[in-house]
Amino acid sequence: MVESKQQWKAWLYLSPAIILLLVFTVWPIINTVRMAFLEGYSGLAAVGGQTFQFGFGNFVKVVKYKRFLNCLKNTVLLCVLTVPISSFLALLIAVCLNSIKPLQKVLQTIFFLPYVTNSIAIGMVFAAMFNIVGSFFGTENEIIVTAGIINNIIEFFGGHAVNWINAGSSYIANLTVMVVYIVWNALPFKILILLGGLQSINKQYYEAARVDGTSRTRIFTRITVPLLSPMLAYVVITGFIGGFKEYTSIVGIFGEKMGPPDDAGRMNTMVGFIYDSLSSNNQGRASAAALILFAIILVVTLINLQVSKKRVHY
Repeated sequence: MVESKQQWKAWLYLSPAIILLLVFTVWPIINTVRMAFLEGYSGLAAVGGQTFQFGFGNFVKVVKYKRFLNCLKNTVLLCVLTVPISSFLALLIAVCLNSIKPLQKVLQTIFFLPYVTNSIAIGMVFAAMFNIVGSFFGTENEIIVTAGIINNIIEFFGGHAVNWINAGSSYIANLTVMVVYIVWNALPFKILILLGGLQSINKQYYEAARVDGTSRTRIFTRITVPLLSPMLAYVVITGFIGGFKEYTSIVGIFGEKMGPPDDAGRMNTMVGFIYDSLSSNNQGRASAAALILFAIILVVTLINLQVSKKRVHY
């Protein structure tokens, strides 16, 4: 504990961080709430001296906007599909990594690489993998289509190439690409957390179970999962929070149009909706959408916390 006479030194040392926190975190949050309740607020108009009335008009405009429900649907679908799949796969991979000794550190590094790689760059790679790369005229003027590696694999096993993200592609195909990418991109962090949890479990539980002749499946369901439940709850909650803020992955796959060329905005999300409002100098609508997104994340997080109280064993 710092003596009361010396506390001013502690505050002095903390002051740069506190000032930065107030300027770049606290004030933007307060200003966002303020702009959300100023109907039709626009930064340029405010600079010109225009005044705005207090009300809920921005929220009404957001809800009535034709693309809002589509953005909300995409965001919810991506969360509901990717969080359970990525959490389950991360658990299996973490258990496998924890069970092996040779090359364990090397494999951990390989699995962690996507976490430190730029999301846009990864998205561009996935776009090339699922994309129809291009077409050209052959020697007899026939059109030859060069497919991405995913379609090449499908055709190798006797299937037909799928139009995943190009013009004319279906919504299901677009959603499939996004789920695969987001799950793959979310695995490293979850594997790291769960692997750390596994290595902290007392080995005496496993030794006692082996002495009793307990099967591996029962050990996994009765020992590993219950003792790992705090980490599982953490990765699920953070997964939902991250899923509701999904944006860069869509840009990485589809570019700024947030969808195939013939249907721009098809795969847009709530965060994308907020950025679109900002780019059109409609800060009031963007702030209202941000508060709606915050409310959704808060409700989902509280539900997860309530469920975890009954399911998590500390």
